[in-house]
Amino acid sequence: MRTFNKLPDELRDLPAKMRRVDHFRDLSNDELLDIIQSGKIELYAADEVLFVENEPCAGLFVLLSGKVQLCKHSIQGHKSIIAMIEPIIMFNEVASLDEGPNPVTVIASEPSLTWRISPEGLRNLIYCYPALGIGLLRILAGRNRVLVTQFEDLSFRPVLARAAKLLLQLSKNGVEAIDRRCYPNHQMAALISTVPEAFSRSLKLLREDNLIVCTAKSIAVQKPERLLQIVHNSLAFVPDHFSEN
Repeated sequence: MRTFNKLPDELRDLPAKMRRVDHFRDLSNDELLDIIQSGKIELYAADEVLFVENEPCAGLFVLLSGKVQLCKHSIQGHKSIIAMIEPIIMFNEVASLDEGPNPVTVIASEPSLTWRISPEGLRNLIYCYPALGIGLLRILAGRNRVLVTQFEDLSFRPVLARAAKLLLQLSKNGVEAIDRRCYPNHQMAALISTVPEAFSRSLKLLREDNLIVCTAKSIAVQKPERLLQIVHNSLAFVPDHFSEN
C-alpha cells in the first residue's frame, strides 16, 4: 500500500471525483479539499488486503478507482463475496459509525485508489457537514435492502437460479458479453455463495440447453427471457435435452 499524506499534483482532480458521491455533490472545491485532507489517499496493489473482518475498525473508505471485493470467510475457509464494488462509492460505513470491528474483509481485485478517514475523523466531518450524516443514512438503508435480497436468494433460490440471475446482472440482461478474465468461475461462484464446482455445473446445464454461449474468454447470454424464467420460478425450467419431446 502506498499512502499519500498530502494531495500530490497528479491527484488534483480528486474534488471532482469525490463530488460524484451524492452527499458531497453540493460542496465547494475548498470544502471538498478540506474533507480530503482530513483523511488519507491510499493506493493498493491487485490482491492486496485493505482490511480484515473482525479486526478493529479500519475507517470509512471511498473507492476512487479500481475494483474491490467485500468478502466473508467461513470457519472452513470458504470465501463468499458479498459485493464487488467499483468507483465512486463509500464502504465500511457501519463499522465507522458504531466503531465496532470490520464486518467484512476487503481485497483489491485490481490496483485501487481509495480515500480513507478514521471513525473519529468521520465524526468531526459529520459535525461540520450534517448533510454527510444524512447521506450515510441513505447508504445504510440501501445496504439493508441489498442484504434482504441476498437473504431471499439464498433461502428460496437454488444454485441454478442464482447463477442465472448473476449472468443476467453481469451481462446487463444479455446486452454485453461477460469477460471471464474479470469474472472467473471461482469469483462468480463466490458472488452467489456457492462453490466453483456447483457453479460450473450450472453453466454446463445452461450451455447444453443453448441459453448461453461459453468460450475461454467470455460468456454470452443467448436467451435472457429463459434465464429470467429460471430466476422467478426455477421449477418452470426444463432443459430441452431433458424434455420428453
